[in-house]
Formats: sequence, structure tokens, C-alpha cells
Amino acid sequence: MSTDQDRTLARMADAIAYLTEHWDAPPDLSAAARACGMSPWHFQRQFTRAVGVSPKRFTGFLALGHAREALKRDAPVLDAALGAGLSGPSRLHDLAIAFEAATPGEIKSGGAGLEVRFGTADTPFGPIFAAASGRGITRLAFIDGDRDGAAALASERKTWPRAGFVKDPDIAPDIAAALFKRQTAGAAPLRLAPRGTNFQVKVWQALLAIPPGSVATYTAIARAIGTPRAARAVGGACAANPIALLIPCHRVLRQHGALGGYAFGLSRKRALIAWEAAVEGMERAGPAPGGRKGSAALGLRR
Repeated sequence: MSTDQDRTLARMADAIAYLTEHWDAPPDLSAAARACGMSPWHFQRQFTRAVGVSPKRFTGFLALGHAREALKRDAPVLDAALGAGLSGPSRLHDLAIAFEAATPGEIKSGGAGLEVRFGTADTPFGPIFAAASGRGITRLAFIDGDRDGAAALASERKTWPRAGFVKDPDIAPDIAAALFKRQTAGAAPLRLAPRGTNFQVKVWQALLAIPPGSVATYTAIARAIGTPRAARAVGGACAANPIALLIPCHRVLRQHGALGGYAFGLSRKRALIAWEAAVEGMERAGPAPGGRKGSAALGLRR
């Protein structure tokens, strides 16, 4: 990725942070543009290109009123999605997820024989660290204040102490491109291979069943996986999620619509929920005239 692209994505991340900070009294376009050092016209154009929706549409979803309305449908949505299978195609950007958790043998061996590729990239929501083995993505995390991803890499090394680690400049940009650009139909799914306990894996699978643009409560997820009294444990599993965004713990709210916790900050959680709802609404309405197409989704193989 070029330096200019990196700079633009960093500015868009600042813009999203600014708009989200002022969610209760959204600033006008000129104020948002000034906050990231751009003219209003240039800001509108770059924001829409990077984020996929206009600044006005994005801010229109930030108040979370739509999320509280969506909570009224959380049980039917989860029941339908779980009944149809956990890893079907998502409408958002036409991404499909293939989920296959780490095997007991891989966990016991500490990843002996695995090669884990890792790297960093900028996105409209901030810089990310990504890691993947031949079986799929093992970690995805926002790395605010840690541009080299040293802390995230240390966590990954602790998870797989006997694996071999190789820095790969393409791995994180490829994943970011799959997440934030429209994908071509029939592209290979993004393959996830997280390490977790049986209960955590069950919760993460249920999170994958929450459609983009929708939300659910901890209680609804606990009920959906057959442990209706385990809402607190569900919250713990969400906090332990190693693959941000793709395993969408940001789509989980407290019972009455409060945001609850999020490892990467409540402002970012609010921004992600708003972005998904805004993009999902556009996709339900069909592609805009002259809409662009992106590259194929990332398929990770040995």
C-alpha cells in the first residue's frame, strides 16, 4: 500500500473517531472535514470511497436507535440463522466465513509444525494486526498506540509457543481489503482458525450467526447455544475473542440496548455497528449506479 493510501486511511480513521465522539450532536460536513485537515468536497469523496457510505449516512446510524429496535428481533434472527447454519454467506460485502477452530492436537502441541504469518495494515477504523496459519486466520486485533503490533504478536506467540512466525507484508492488507471492499460473487471464504475452549468456540460460532446490521444480547446468545443462564460467561467468551470484526463480538449489546464492553473501545464498537447498519441498508436497496467492484475474498491455504 502506498504512503498516500496509508495517510488517507489514517485520516479516515481520525474522521470516524471524531464523528463517533460527537454522535449525540453530529457535526456538519465542514466541521468534520476541518477535523482531518481536508476540504469538504475532498473529505466527502475520500470518506465515501474508504468507508463505503457517505459521512451523512454513517452519522445517521450512530445514535444506536436502530440497534435498540433490532434487539426486539434478536431471538428470531439468531434462531433463523443458527437453523440455517453458522457460516453461510454474509450480505455485508458478500463475505463468506469458513470457521474451523484449532484442533485439540494443535492446542496440545502448542502449534508445533505450524507456520504463522503476521503483519499490520491501516483500515478506516484504525490500524490492525493480523496473523494466519495455513488453516486460516488466527488473530485480528486493532493496535492503537502499537503501530508495529508488538503486543498483539506477543499474545499470538503465547497462544502458539512452538509455532514458527514469519513476517508477511501482504497478510494484513489482504484481509483488510476483503473486509472493507466489495467482493466478487463466488469468491473463496475467509477461513478462521481461532484457539479457544469448547464453550468459547460455541459462543464464537453463535456470533457468526448474527447478520451484519443486526445485534443481539448476551442473554439471547446464551439461550441460542442452550445455556440460558450463562450470559455472564458469554460476555467472557466475547472478551476472549481473538479475531475482531470477523467474529463479530461488536454486535452484542446488553439487555436494554447499552453498548456494554469492547476490548477496542466503546467508541469503535459504536462506529462498527453504525457502519455495518449503513452498508447493509445500502446493499438491501441494491448497488448504486456506477458502484465499484473489489478484489476476491482472501482464501488461506497451506
